[in-house]
Amino acid sequence: MSAEVTETEKPQSPESVLMGLVSAEMGDHINSVDAPLGEVTVITTPEHVVALLRFLRDDTRAGFSAIIDICGVDYPGDEERFEVVYHLLSPKHNKRIRIKLRTSEDKPVPSVTGIYPGADWFEREAYDLYGILFTGHPDLRRILTDYGFDGHPLRKDFPLTGYVEVRYDEKAKRVVYEPVELRQEFRDFDYESPWEGVEYMLPGDEKAGS
Repeated sequence: MSAEVTETEKPQSPESVLMGLVSAEMGDHINSVDAPLGEVTVITTPEHVVALLRFLRDDTRAGFSAIIDICGVDYPGDEERFEVVYHLLSPKHNKRIRIKLRTSEDKPVPSVTGIYPGADWFEREAYDLYGILFTGHPDLRRILTDYGFDGHPLRKDFPLTGYVEVRYDEKAKRVVYEPVELRQEFRDFDYESPWEGVEYMLPGDEKAGS
């Protein structure tokens, strides 16, 4: 007769084991750890991110030897408007983990290129598109936008039209930069829905009387 398996004897899920490991070994380096939708997510701070990622890479129980991505999220209404998100992979254990931290426009985040050399381009992208600063990066330059680009295009307060437009000038035989000039039809915003009755004729309205 087989013995009944009690609630405490049930095997832990891989996510629970990983969360327990991070909490036990790096509890003073994190703010929280959770697994929404089965994906382990750790909240930390810029001051602790290097030590945390080094542990996740070097500890054999974790084995997160590969960095998949570093990306940014913009919350312009917050004092620390940027969220920096790291995605790591453990090929040995077939696990993934997400690390998050918050920072502001003028508060830099330590570079993790010394731990993951592949973070080089990811950090440059975050700097280029959001303006997130990384200290200790070997070459923190723009990587996707053009030379002399003004602003950071993935910030939510960046204008959709940008600040300048680029075209090839046949007379000058070179590429020229000019201030953005919106076409006239894009300047008449009344913020009214077409179904609420606007004063001007919409395309197709001329067919209503035919």
